[in-house]
Amino acid sequence: MFGLFKKKKNRSENAGKGADQETKDLVLTSSLDRNVKIIRTLFEDVDILRVRFIENNYDKDLRYCIIYCDGVVNSDAINENLIKPLMLSQVCPSGDDFVDTVIRSIVQICDAKKADRFQEIVEAVVYGNTILFAEGQDQAILLDTKAFQTRSVSEPDNEKGLLGPRDGFTESLLGNLSLIRRRILTADLKMKSMILGARTRTKIYVCYMDSLVNKQILAQLYTRLNAIDIDGILDANYITEQIMDVPWSPFRTVGYTERPDVVVGKLLEGRIALFVDGTPVVLTVPYLFIENFQSSEDYYMNFFYTSFSRILRIIGSLLTITVPGLYIAVEGFHHEMLPPQLFISIAAERKSVPLPAALEAFVMLILFDILKETGVRMPSTIGQALSIVGALVIGQAAVDAKLVAAPMVIIIALTGITALLVPKLNAPMIYIRIMLLIASSMLGFFGLMLGMTCLAIHILNLYSFGVPQIMLSRKLRYQNIKDTFIRAPWWQMIRRPRFTANKIRQNTKGAHRD
Repeated sequence: MFGLFKKKKNRSENAGKGADQETKDLVLTSSLDRNVKIIRTLFEDVDILRVRFIENNYDKDLRYCIIYCDGVVNSDAINENLIKPLMLSQVCPSGDDFVDTVIRSIVQICDAKKADRFQEIVEAVVYGNTILFAEGQDQAILLDTKAFQTRSVSEPDNEKGLLGPRDGFTESLLGNLSLIRRRILTADLKMKSMILGARTRTKIYVCYMDSLVNKQILAQLYTRLNAIDIDGILDANYITEQIMDVPWSPFRTVGYTERPDVVVGKLLEGRIALFVDGTPVVLTVPYLFIENFQSSEDYYMNFFYTSFSRILRIIGSLLTITVPGLYIAVEGFHHEMLPPQLFISIAAERKSVPLPAALEAFVMLILFDILKETGVRMPSTIGQALSIVGALVIGQAAVDAKLVAAPMVIIIALTGITALLVPKLNAPMIYIRIMLLIASSMLGFFGLMLGMTCLAIHILNLYSFGVPQIMLSRKLRYQNIKDTFIRAPWWQMIRRPRFTANKIRQNTKGAHRD
């Protein structure tokens, strides 16, 4: 058996498979010592592995062995609910139902199941479970004794809101699932587990509302997940880039969030949530383009204010990609569009500046992104001071030194501030802004409009799991735009998105509002 195991190990170096794949054909034997020896071989050089032999005080023939990894288990539960019952129990299991008797009458762990293959045992040990072997039995018992160290539940730094819940996901998979389960108290919420990553064996959960989800979208998601063949999954983005519809598009076709309330809202709209062990980021599909401008607090505040805020975000996103190009087009090609006094003022400022306006704008945009990236990577207290003071000092010094015109500093400042309104589009905006700037510097307004047209065509052709990200309708109906650039009041949020299986959100019969 060990010779075969070594041959498999040599072949696995070329095949790129982990040790878990090598053990898939190994099964337990009735010899306790031999089973333990195989486990020791599989976990060679793993110094946190703990092996403990136990004998029953009333029957010395009852020999057991528990195996676990130190640091990821609950030691108190092992001592009180496993070791002590095995030593002091007067129950003497025997016969074919030996393992079942141990589970029913001796061990005091809530989650216990049987396994007869070493692959299951290895996965259970590394995931924080304790394995119980018994002399003469070719089955082991997997006992749930996990106790991972995780950070406390707190509001995500990237998705803070003025109103609404303050909890957020952590790196604990089961803890994240519990935050969803306590909000949806129905058996209609389904949670199905999968394993991805040949070496990391990362556990993921696919969650959805069975009566709301579109089964075709669900089947398509499973097809894409099953097609993933990678050695490790360390974060949700590993999955995002392999299941997105348009891999080379700068826009996302898979949603992400760290807020449980956002995930619950998506589930209630017929979407599917994907939880990945070890990361607080949860993926949601399908993803509509308008979700880039939506915020969780939009649904916790008055609809008048949130509709105004959402319109501001849309306007801000348009400004941040067009203002630099628009300024270059007007300043370089279309002087007649400026009032004479304003044109004279800009021309006087640019008279002593050495660089062309287009190159000046490009340099300033890159410099702004460098300051922003530096502020993000630095410690929080230093990063904030560096971003604000650096922008003020460098901008003023550049103007005084006649390296940059003052109007250009204003344009870049407006571009940077409006970009902060829509954080989900930060990455695409960098490329689009530069693209439109280059088009405007070459062809003026014609280049700007040509770039905007290409951008609009690209967005209109984006799909997320077969669902158009811009869901256009032949007829302009209020229910189709109620949660797009405005947020309608809750009593008028009657229908769910068109891709869901059940499109009716609420019954308005007897409502006191029209």
